[in-house]
Amino acid sequence: MRMIVEEMAARLAKVPGVVGVMLGGSRARGEHRPDSDWDLGVYYRGRPDLAALRALAGPEVEVAGPGGWGPWVNGGAWLRVDGVAVDWILRDLDRVQQVWGDCCEGRYEVGMQAGHPLGFWSPCYAGEVALGQVLADPTGELTDLRRRTATYPEPLREALTGGVWEAEFLVDAAAKGTARADTLYVSLCLSRAVGVLVQALFARSRRWCLNEKGALAVAETLPGAPTGFGPRVRSLLGAPGETAESLTATVGRAQTLVRETVTALSSADA
Repeated sequence: MRMIVEEMAARLAKVPGVVGVMLGGSRARGEHRPDSDWDLGVYYRGRPDLAALRALAGPEVEVAGPGGWGPWVNGGAWLRVDGVAVDWILRDLDRVQQVWGDCCEGRYEVGMQAGHPLGFWSPCYAGEVALGQVLADPTGELTDLRRRTATYPEPLREALTGGVWEAEFLVDAAAKGTARADTLYVSLCLSRAVGVLVQALFARSRRWCLNEKGALAVAETLPGAPTGFGPRVRSLLGAPGETAESLTATVGRAQTLVRETVTALSSADA
């Protein structure tokens, strides 16, 4: 299957507008299961030749052009090769380069994106390159960018760890919804608060957080995570409550966890 994917990447790199192809996801990081997808980041400049991409994908496959899947995930295609899932994910290389520049200066943004319930955190673009494997790179641009992203930017680390104020704000906001037994509002506040804490824990350890999937399992093992961070989060989000009393108790536990995490993050550098 690896040979098939490498041959596919070589053909993709010849499509007008495509600059190069990287293997991403768990396959690139060596964390995959036997049934894991093969994720191919298809990096382009300008606008890729969609007709050529569709011809390469085959008549049964729908190829979404830039913007077809939203503002951040962008576009791509879902293929089946010998029964194995192979995903093409379009990435605008100029935009990725811009985001990398922002990361180096301690700037990031969180955008709305289907499939990312906690939002798409822009540093993901740089992290995908840093943790990916270059499969096809005729111009050498991806290889050069991967070399540069290998070092986690200290300004980004400071910005993401400093961003934990939002988690404090969110759990306090959640408390306002407990009297009305507003389970939806409380749950959303707590979920995002946890997401902010997870991003900060990753950053403190100079690790790229690519998306929400599996992030908690990693975050609970990182330096700076309070004792029992993972189980406590699962308890909070697994059953926040339906009554004012139960929601109030949950939010109280969340406030304690947030305070402990903030204190740990503000301690000496990892």
